Amino acid sequence: MTERILPAPRIYRSLNELTGAGIRRAVTVGNFDGVHAGHRRILRRVAALAGERGWRAAAMIFEPHPAKIVAPERAPRLLSTPEERCALLAEEGIEEVLILPFKPEIAALSPEEFARDILVAKLGAAAVIVGANFHFGHRQAGDTRRLAELGRVCGFLTGVVPEVVLRGHVISSSQIRRLVEAGAVALAARLLERPYGIEGAVVPGRQIGSTKTVPTLNLATPAEVLPANGVYITRTRDLESSRVWLSITNIGYRPTFGGAGLSIETHLLEPLEGATPARIRVEFLRRVREEIRFPDSESLRAQILRDVARARRFFQLADRLLYSRRTAD
Repeated sequence: MTERILPAPRIYRSLNELTGAGIRRAVTVGNFDGVHAGHRRILRRVAALAGERGWRAAAMIFEPHPAKIVAPERAPRLLSTPEERCALLAEEGIEEVLILPFKPEIAALSPEEFARDILVAKLGAAAVIVGANFHFGHRQAGDTRRLAELGRVCGFLTGVVPEVVLRGHVISSSQIRRLVEAGAVALAARLLERPYGIEGAVVPGRQIGSTKTVPTLNLATPAEVLPANGVYITRTRDLESSRVWLSITNIGYRPTFGGAGLSIETHLLEPLEGATPARIRVEFLRRVREEIRFPDSESLRAQILRDVARARRFFQLADRLLYSRRTAD
């Protein structure tokens, strides 16, 4: 399948890097961790407005997460890095991203100072589009009503995008974290509008898979949010090429072999055909089962082969559903 190649957004890492005096922008502001379905509604509104008015579509995100500065004990584990967020923002038409270093002096700005000195003076905001729970300024004193008031004073349009609700629950990054960490990756994917994934380097394992069960790629990842221990149907991408494999992945402690250290091991359902990738991204589609301690390696190998067969059936069904939709269209 050929994937759509999207242009990378222009990324600024400080207010002083912003270029283009006199350029007008439709802007959104937020953490956008995970870039879930609710975030995407905001981004699409920004891109549509910018396209209609001939402005640039821009987003401002923060690094580190503001909670790490103002309330480190409550800082959340993050679903995505700033770089991953930038790529996801581009999928919705965002052309420029300011990754604003969040420092105490930024946290100390009043809502009026934030609107006047950053949104207008630095970003050239002609419009600011945010979510319904948006807060800004010192101690989050500003809300959407205050933003609208400041827009009238400072000369920018404002828009508020309602929260997105699924099964009676408002979609949020914190909800998705809970789902992923509980192993409910299929539901998390619905909220994200894509599978949750983690990435990192392929590292040497203990050679157990190649000698006693089935060969695997072993992933070392800096990801802060990991799915619950267990076996998952996954898709694996080579981050340095276009190669993609159907796969099955185990997260856990290898209880059958002594349980030494957390490991993330991915078995590809297709031949590798070429050099082992240096860096991969593993995307989680569905949980198969919990991690189990088996009496011996042969029992584990037999279970892995059953897991592989289940994964193959999953992908075959997915292919049939996709084919049916295409023929119906």
